This record gives sequence, C-alpha cells and structure tokens, in this order.
Amino acid sequence: MPNLYITEQNSVLRKSGERLIVQKDDEILLDVKCRNVEAVLIFGNVQFTTQVVHELFQHGIEMAILTRTGKLVGQITSIATKNIELRLNQFEKYRDDNFKLLLSKQLVTGKINNSIDLIKQFSYNHPEIELEKDALKRAMGNVESAKSINELMGIEGIAAKNYFNAFGKMLLSDLNFTGRKKHPSTDPVNALLSLTYTMIFNEISTLLDGLGFDPYLSYYHSVDYGRASLASDLIEEFRAPIADRFILNILNNNVFGEEDFYPNPKDGAVYLKRESLKRYFAEYEEMINRNFTHPVTKENTSYRKCFRIQAESLAVCINDKGAYVSFKQE
Repeated sequence: MPNLYITEQNSVLRKSGERLIVQKDDEILLDVKCRNVEAVLIFGNVQFTTQVVHELFQHGIEMAILTRTGKLVGQITSIATKNIELRLNQFEKYRDDNFKLLLSKQLVTGKINNSIDLIKQFSYNHPEIELEKDALKRAMGNVESAKSINELMGIEGIAAKNYFNAFGKMLLSDLNFTGRKKHPSTDPVNALLSLTYTMIFNEISTLLDGLGFDPYLSYYHSVDYGRASLASDLIEEFRAPIADRFILNILNNNVFGEEDFYPNPKDGAVYLKRESLKRYFAEYEEMINRNFTHPVTKENTSYRKCFRIQAESLAVCINDKGAYVSFKQE
C-alpha cells in the first residue's frame, strides 16, 4: 500500500466514515479509503483532527509529522502492536558485546557490499568512466577482523569517503557534487540524498515500532536521546541499492534540475520547491513499490516489503531463532 503525503500548506486532514479527506478551504484535494494507506506523512502547516488519529489507530496506520522541508519531528503511533517479549530480548542483547559486534559486522558488510555492487553495475554500462573499487574491497576485508564497534565505524567511514568519490563520477547531470554534506545539505544532490535517507529512515522506524521493537535501542549506532537509533542501524544496508541508486536515476535522467531547488538563507541549506517536492514523492513511491525478485526468498517483492523482511529477520536473530543476513541487491 502507498504512503499518503500531505504537503499542501494550511490544508486539513479529516475523516468521513472510513475515508481520509484532505481539504483546503472549501475544496477537497484528496479522498481515499483508510485501508488503501500504509502510513500518513504530514509536512509543515497541515492540521488534522483527533477523529483522524482514532481512525488511523483502528487501522494500524502510523502518522509522521515532518517540517515543510522534510525533517522528521515525531510520530503518532498506536499501542496495539507492542511485543514485550521482543523488547525484553532486545534489551538483553544490548548488554551482549559479542552480539552487538557480530550484528554490526553484518550491517557494515551489507552496506559496503551494496556500495561495491552499485559501482560495478554503473561501470558495466559506462566502461569509459574509471571508478575506484579497490579501497572499498580493502575495507570489506578489514570488517571481519575488527575488534570493536569503534574500529568498525572507522572502517565504514573510510569506505564511505571512497564510495562518495565514485558516486560523484556516476552523476551525469550538470548538478555539482563535491562530496557528502549534511547538517546542512548545501547543494541539490546532497539535499536529495538527505531527503531520501530521511524517507527510508522514517519508514524503517515506523515499521520497527509497529513490530514491537524499541526503535531507540540500537546495536551499531550509539544510543542517543530522541533518536530512533535502531532505524539508523537497519538503514545502512539500504543506502546504496535504494536511496543512492534512486538519486542517480532521477538526476541522470534529468527529472530534477537546478531550477527545482531553493536556498534557505537562515541555515544555508538547499531544499526542493513545493511543486518539485510533490514530483519527488511520486518518483519515490514508484521506486519504493517497484516489484523485483527477492535475492533470498526468490519471491516477488518490493523495496518497501524488504524493510519488513529485514526487520523480521532482526527479530528472529534477537530471539535466538536464526542468524541475521544483510540485504543484498542482485
């Protein structure tokens, strides 16, 4: 099911029966059945009624509140799907340093593997562009011998730096990219990367909460007040095959250009304009729901379903019923 993105400023989300209505003044902008919605994402100055929240809870639909520019503010979630046994085991495993290191190695292995594969696939179609993969392969070789999570993070950091050097060469558009920059993202490419990472992070965080995890208790990333760090763990293996591939596709096909962005003088960040943001959501939904064969289960699936598969795999691992294997795009 698709997500519902509400970006029209000063609009109101209300309910009628089991339908969600988006209205501005006297005009109905959207009318959709609750059962056809996976999650509701509200951007900026959008009002909603308590009746809507009750309806979402009854259908197990979570709501995310974001700033107009896409920064996650918070989530509204039902208490119906909490799994106390999973949470108890999750906290117990947090005290197991060996478990944390082994799981973290799987997450970093997945991230670097998928980064290498994205470069390989691009090189196959563009042999004229020389892309460096050896540094990433060396980093991969060092993962298994890492003795601590801090050492593992150092290895990942080196791999990421080399990966984004290659990423810049894979960009065939006229947009400038000199490396990964965040807080703030000062150019269109980084703005799209940050937005897409936020979108996936929010999906994973909402999913983890719905499955009964404590999203704030992580194993690889440090626990930090107010941050759903477990989603930070799981997003790592999805960055290259989903987010980065998506950005390369829409930019190399000139879906967005310099004219789609505007600078914010307050923080120096660059953001998509309102109409461009709507187009972005359409492109994102098409990508995240595109069907393909899962590399492990061999079933017809989508990237959105893969988030659930990996989260469920993590639950199995935490409950000592199987090993966690990172997602790998084929």
